[in-house]
Amino acid sequence: MFANNMSAGQHICVIGGGAAGFFGAIRCAELYPQHKVTILERGNDVLGKVRISGGGRCNVTHACFIPRELTAHYPRGSRELLGPFMRFACGDTMDWFESRGVPLKTEDDGRVFPVSDASSSIVHCLQQAAAKAGVTVRLNTRLDNILPPDEMHPQWRLITAAGTLWADKVLVASGSNPRIWDMLSHLQHHIIPPVPSLFTFNIKDKRIDSLMGLSVPMALLQVSGTNLRAQGPLLITHWGLSGPAVLRLSAWGARELAERRYHVSLVVNWLGLSPNEADETIELLRREHGKKNVAAQAQFGLPSRLWRSLCEAASPKLLSMNWADLSKELKNRLLVQLTSGEFTVTGKSTFKDEFVTAGGVDLREVNFKTFESKLHPGLFFAGEVLDIDAITGGFNFQAAWTGGWIAGEAIGQ
Repeated sequence: MFANNMSAGQHICVIGGGAAGFFGAIRCAELYPQHKVTILERGNDVLGKVRISGGGRCNVTHACFIPRELTAHYPRGSRELLGPFMRFACGDTMDWFESRGVPLKTEDDGRVFPVSDASSSIVHCLQQAAAKAGVTVRLNTRLDNILPPDEMHPQWRLITAAGTLWADKVLVASGSNPRIWDMLSHLQHHIIPPVPSLFTFNIKDKRIDSLMGLSVPMALLQVSGTNLRAQGPLLITHWGLSGPAVLRLSAWGARELAERRYHVSLVVNWLGLSPNEADETIELLRREHGKKNVAAQAQFGLPSRLWRSLCEAASPKLLSMNWADLSKELKNRLLVQLTSGEFTVTGKSTFKDEFVTAGGVDLREVNFKTFESKLHPGLFFAGEVLDIDAITGGFNFQAAWTGGWIAGEAIGQ
């Protein structure tokens, strides 16, 4: 059994050695040096997701500095995070790391990375800050149960294979962990069933089968029969469609797409234009470039091979037809392929290594002024253990930094 020495202050235990857990532990230990702060990590290393984020560069946060605008990037948790973001948001995260010797840079799309382009800069910073603040990290310590205080036991009991760890307060920052969710459900917390978010679409269609690597800058996507829509860059891959537009759609539609078992009809507007706007351009081409072949030169800024493929899908006749000879029927068929072509989605693929889930502890059971459980005083949450998730771009990390920072401060009071 672990020692239980409270003479120097409280014992704060953090479950999970990820971004939220480290940030919470550091915040608590720096503010309240009289407390003993311990991180329990089930694996043999910490900050694994930080290491692989952004292709190994670590997308720390996003250059979005207005809290209400920031919340718009969270399909789940946007309302609850408004207050926390007013206390600690993207600019604060950037200041935190830069003040500790990690210079950051903002890329054109707003994503923020360390200047080193190495996630190790962020990992080392967090580890050094934790060590300096006196945080203890216990590796290979898998939690088997969480027992709340009762009349016989005034402290939290964390059951591990090595024995029982006693804590005055507990911060659960375990990420998407079914075992921990099961333990929390036994504490009467309602767990929103987790489903994948941030994934790409598996599509087998001859229109795109040989076009992997091609992209368009602004596509409009809609899932037929739903209100799910998204826009942004679209990338053709060897398994189907990806890119920011697809990832946004998968995030906002995570639960509905799961209910449909990822078998849906996806309507793709490759141009980002309305059919009327596209029609006007085609009419202009008919009048001013009537003697030119329809498929020979790509229009609307589309890649040449994609343009030719969409022309052929509208009608093979277009491959040998001039603009002046384009009939109204063939024009309309081309417009359909350009602005409302339907593609059958047959499944999903996880986006690289950055697996994100929608689901977790019901947000109605958490006080977002402190990130403390409304059911159990002394029990706090931060990160993906909560039913909070975001689109790509550093927003998921920002929720972890914010939750850890606020919980870490509150837990030591």
